[in-house]
Amino acid sequence: MKAAVPCYYHLDVEVSPERVGQVRRILAAHLRYWNLEILVESVCRCAEALLHTIEEHATDKNTTIEMWWNGQRLIAAVSDNSQDIRPHNAPQGCLAQIAALSEGWGCCATGAGGKIIWFSWRAPAAERAPLVPPKPAPSLREARQAPRRLPLPEPALAGFRDTTEAAVAVG
Repeated sequence: MKAAVPCYYHLDVEVSPERVGQVRRILAAHLRYWNLEILVESVCRCAEALLHTIEEHATDKNTTIEMWWNGQRLIAAVSDNSQDIRPHNAPQGCLAQIAALSEGWGCCATGAGGKIIWFSWRAPAAERAPLVPPKPAPSLREARQAPRRLPLPEPALAGFRDTTEAAVAVG
């Protein structure tokens, strides 16, 4: 079985109400392309929660969304440059939703005074592994050839006729 190829996606977006739905569709398309259909709903809901929070509360609406897939774990991160919202001041519903939907999450500060909120999931490597093609059927050259002569089976009554003929000749 081949090892999964690491994948990375980066999207810079200025958040607005109509862009949140567009970002959801873009992320879902990339996850499906990476054969991670099982994670689409969770990843998109977490990203939407953060984007709605940024859209409602931040003055700087420029945001970066990134996803990394290494064959076993998917990590998604949303970063912004807004100093208006701090994780300890962020609406608790947003972070609680991320905690409930993801296997792990965290937050760190950026050098520009913003923050990065990341969330992650494990996924089996078999989800990413390509299917093994079936073996081809043997060609006519490889198939067994039919015998040229088939032995004819002796009739079932052949042995019975011999004994009756001998009895008739004697009698």
